[in-house]
Amino acid sequence: MASQTQGIQQLLAAEKRAAEKVGEARKRKQRRLKQAKEEAQEEIERYRQERDRQFKEFEAKHMGSREGVAAKIDADTVVKIQEMSRSISVNKAALIDEILQLVYDIKPTLHKNFQVMAK
Repeated sequence: MASQTQGIQQLLAAEKRAAEKVGEARKRKQRRLKQAKEEAQEEIERYRQERDRQFKEFEAKHMGSREGVAAKIDADTVVKIQEMSRSISVNKAALIDEILQLVYDIKPTLHKNFQVMAK
């Protein structure tokens, strides 16, 4: 009976050691997974920063800086306004004369549907 008790005690001890080893293995696995996740996040962040840098370089190369684009738009706007002002000053008198000529040159006629009713 003592040998059975001793055998049971050995089995229980072996089971306890096995459970501890399984627990330690799970903890190691969780640490490895956590470490792999952190490394993946770092790699993703590095990749994102690299792509962002490449995009900014591409944008600067093809579009110029935002200030440069805004300055170019402002300069183009000023040039177009000056061209319109010149065109107005050159054509203003002729346009006014043409409009006045149309207003003054009235030719009264009866409408084609008008019928004089005789009494």
